[in-house]
Amino acid sequence: MLVQRLGTPSDFDPLLERVRDARVVMIGEATHGSYDYYRLREQLTRRLIAEQGFDFVAVEGDWPDCDRVHRSVVGAPGGAEDPRTALGRFTRWPTWMWANAEVDRFCRWLRAWNLERPERERAGFHGLDVYSLWESMQAIFDYLGEEDPKSMDAAQDAYRCFEPYGGRVEEYGAASRFVSARCEEEVIRLLARTRAHVVSDGPDAFAAWQNAEVVAGAERYYRAMVHGGPDSWNVRDIHMADTLDRLLTRYGPGSRGIVWAHNTHIGDARATDMAGDGMVNIGQLARERWGRDAVALIGLGGYQGTVVAAPHWGSPAEVMTVPPAREGSVEWRLHELLPERAVLVFGGPDQPDWVTGVADHRAIGVVYDPTFERWGNYVPSRLADRYDAFIWCDDSTALHPLPALTTFGELATYPAGV
Repeated sequence: MLVQRLGTPSDFDPLLERVRDARVVMIGEATHGSYDYYRLREQLTRRLIAEQGFDFVAVEGDWPDCDRVHRSVVGAPGGAEDPRTALGRFTRWPTWMWANAEVDRFCRWLRAWNLERPERERAGFHGLDVYSLWESMQAIFDYLGEEDPKSMDAAQDAYRCFEPYGGRVEEYGAASRFVSARCEEEVIRLLARTRAHVVSDGPDAFAAWQNAEVVAGAERYYRAMVHGGPDSWNVRDIHMADTLDRLLTRYGPGSRGIVWAHNTHIGDARATDMAGDGMVNIGQLARERWGRDAVALIGLGGYQGTVVAAPHWGSPAEVMTVPPAREGSVEWRLHELLPERAVLVFGGPDQPDWVTGVADHRAIGVVYDPTFERWGNYVPSRLADRYDAFIWCDDSTALHPLPALTTFGELATYPAGV
């Protein structure tokens, strides 16, 4: 195991050497609301794009929202000249995950980087997630209305299935126990029709196909959600892994992708107690599909600080205090052993027991209760099996939501998990 103190972006050199041959690099976070995690992830991502030629960043966000950001950062026709304009259109709670100053800074850099290069060499920005049923449906309407009006019947039939539930598609999941499978059949028909139409190589056709995949995935997700257990989690992460695969295919042979998501998604589930509950995640699936040598999983964590989160699902975001990690946890151990910031690269014969054995590893979601630290917020993990490397930030601070988006409240989805 190698330990490198972090002070400047050049201190990532040992980690960059470790991931040099990877086709996919996944960079996690222990929270969805810490400035330091976003900033360190941005610094590493810039170097991966600029020095190693990675082709895109795919995030734990909705495809339609991220597609607007993508069109801005690659300078596509109709794309916003300022990425902040696109980020400002994120309306699904929790908006602060992506509509924040840290992502805005990265996207401004990415646009400037891209516009100095030919279109075929520009790095994209895409969403992996499954929640945007209505937005994706509307995007399909817009595309088919211009390109293939004859296919509108399939889209309208699928829309009518969900229309009785309004914007609260989680109610569809509850109702699906008592209604026929017609909605499932209609979205499958819509997906097949859209796939058949995607015969061109254009970005609009690919986006329409991906939106149809989102509609199909969302239908499965909300139907599984009501039954509890691992099914809805697995539907979501399999959808994200499938989207990543489509992006790698879309960008062509030899393409390389970066994933931004929570540690619970990118750290191999088989090295945690998630496996015992029947759960998989995109880190595990990527290793299984592409091979361990082609995938690098990088976790991020810290000991204490502040974070943007909400006390309840759908409630306004707050800046909360993250108390010191509990004794015996991964974070407690790293606080005792490491400097303020460091990167650990796992591997080799001399790894200490505390990275190869099981220890509690903190995970803070968009909903957080600091008083629950004593009983929850930790995932038992074998750190060196869960990740290939780990970035340590002892004391972290809250990120900065974009000013117009500091008040939230829209309840559009209610996912299980982080």
